[in-house]
Amino acid sequence: MTQTLLEMTKDLARILVETGRLSAEDMQDTLQSTYATLATLKAQEESGTSTTIPVAEPSLVDWRKSITRHAVTCLECGDTFKQLSIRHLGMHGLDIQSYRTKYGIPRTQPLAARATTERRRQVVQETRPWEKAPRYR
Repeated sequence: MTQTLLEMTKDLARILVETGRLSAEDMQDTLQSTYATLATLKAQEESGTSTTIPVAEPSLVDWRKSITRHAVTCLECGDTFKQLSIRHLGMHGLDIQSYRTKYGIPRTQPLAARATTERRRQVVQETRPWEKAPRYR
C-alpha cells in the first residue's frame, strides 16, 4: 500500500518530534517545506526529469536552551544528562572542543546542568582543596 504525500510528511515530522530534533514552534514550517519538497520530487519522478531541489540551510541551534537548571541536552541526539561526558560525545565522533566549536559554545561554559555546576562550586568552597595541597620547596 502506497502512502500519500501528506502521510509521508506527517510520518517524517512525527519522527523528528519524537527524536527531539523538531520543536513545536518549527512544526508548521517543517511540514510545509517537507510537503513541498515531496511534491516536487513526485512531479520529477512522474515526468522523468531530474533537477536539484534547493535545500534550506539548517537553522542554528541555540545552545543556551540546551542547558537548564537540572539537565543538559545533547544537541547531537537530544538525550538529556546532568553532564555531557567525553564518553557520550565520543559516541557521536566528537570531543569537547569540537562539540563546542560546532555549536558555538564558549570555552568557559560548563557542559553540565546549572544545579550540578553550583553544587560543585559549593563543595570546592567547603573543602578548600588549595589549602590542603602539599607545598613543594
